[in-house]
Amino acid sequence: MYYKGFYHLFYQYNPKGAVWGNIVWAHSVSKDMINWISLEPAIVPSKSFDKYGCWSGSATILPGNKPVIIYTGIINKKPEPGHQVQNYAIPANYSDPYLRKWIKPDNNPIIKPTHENVSSFRDPTTAWFNNGHWKIIIGSKRNRRGIAYLYRSRDFVKWTKAQHPFHTKRDTGMWECPDFYPVSTRGTNGLDTSTLGKDVKYVFKVSLDMTRYDYYTIGKYDLFYDEYVPGNTSVDGWAGLRYDYGNFYASKAFFDPVQKRRILMGWANESSTSNEDIAKGWAGIHLIPRKVWLDPSGHKLLQWPIRELENLRGQKVHLSNVEINKGDTIEIKGITAVQADVEVSFTISSLDKAEPYDEKWTKFPPEDVAKSICGIRGATIQGGVGPFGFLTLASSKLQEYTPVFFRVFKTADKKHKVLLCSDATPSSLNQNEYKPSFGGFVDVDLAEKKLSLRSLIDHSVVESFAEGGKTVISSRVYPTLAIAENAHLYVFNNGSEIITIESLDAWSMKTAHVN
Repeated sequence: MYYKGFYHLFYQYNPKGAVWGNIVWAHSVSKDMINWISLEPAIVPSKSFDKYGCWSGSATILPGNKPVIIYTGIINKKPEPGHQVQNYAIPANYSDPYLRKWIKPDNNPIIKPTHENVSSFRDPTTAWFNNGHWKIIIGSKRNRRGIAYLYRSRDFVKWTKAQHPFHTKRDTGMWECPDFYPVSTRGTNGLDTSTLGKDVKYVFKVSLDMTRYDYYTIGKYDLFYDEYVPGNTSVDGWAGLRYDYGNFYASKAFFDPVQKRRILMGWANESSTSNEDIAKGWAGIHLIPRKVWLDPSGHKLLQWPIRELENLRGQKVHLSNVEINKGDTIEIKGITAVQADVEVSFTISSLDKAEPYDEKWTKFPPEDVAKSICGIRGATIQGGVGPFGFLTLASSKLQEYTPVFFRVFKTADKKHKVLLCSDATPSSLNQNEYKPSFGGFVDVDLAEKKLSLRSLIDHSVVESFAEGGKTVISSRVYPTLAIAENAHLYVFNNGSEIITIESLDAWSMKTAHVN
């Protein structure tokens, strides 16, 4: 949230070690969402209503510029993972822009499960206001059915559950960290969470515990029944749209009232072993904040790193009109490849040699088609149009590298299917790491035979944005050789068709200040 000159980030944190447990609400503040000041935890277990953990929740700014937090408290360890209730907390001193101290009033908990699943009843959202009531949703499940329960309140203390779920879907499992917010059908500006109107659509997002990915749909808000109705342009479930087709979970969006934008914050856990995490002394990172807005088609969201990130750009390298033939690997020299921002626009000479899209692939689980194809058609497998893109965090002799690349397929109806892959398989010689291949299709018209890609490279993470943020993939990787000054960045083409680097800009990135 934003309050009195600072962006406030609250996050799930274990102060006692680099493994899950002892969860508190850690608290950091920032002027720009890039450089952060770490403060003491805002909420820690201390009362009967949160004795065994202060789990996730949300902040809402009430009228009069008064922030309030609603969070999940664990009152008993059984049934696993814990008996869950919803509590609220308010600042001890509203005049403190840092909001260092929070009070948990004695009338907590304010929402208790009655007929709901007590061990799957968590993660309340930011509240929105209409028809005289504040409204929040809470994630849950019944058997394998995912559920978002709606609660209403006039005073933010006494809450009543709505007769019907806000949204529900069978066979999706527990809905963690639900999120609901409006997006404008005109332009890229964000909207306050309570916004209604004719030029507005709505995003409903859930983090599926069973798959560990974040899924969303675009739909409408039925005010009469107070429920969400997903549109028919994408699947509502495991095969649906994702914010990020890689290592990205438990995200949260908020409205930035200063710059009138909707910001998305996401978490990337480690792909290393817990013993390695303990040795490092930390586990889990927040990815670079993203601005999100509705694609002009109205069918999906676009995401792009916030522009404040560009203040970390240092040394720059520029290339233009460079042809990459089949088998070529061109090093991007003159930048710190281990900490870089690289943006490129490719031109494809011809689409004639695009590989046929194999009909057998339709038998893959629909939610994993792209990932599966990236796994069997890696960067070293020659193709027609592609693979082409970046080799990030590469060692000098390519014993280690993390490729981020496009492949273009021709479908039976003579159309083209563009695939973006981020493949951690060759990223490290360490055999203990989880090194998945991630993939996502890119909804793009290839009439002009152009594709764009931006990757943020930062030691153990590569965040990649295709076609202005239509498809995003984040990978966690742990090279043993391609570290510090021994990391390299290359552009490559392993397809028959010539690819031209129309324009490439790469920057060394300075280190953000974290106190």
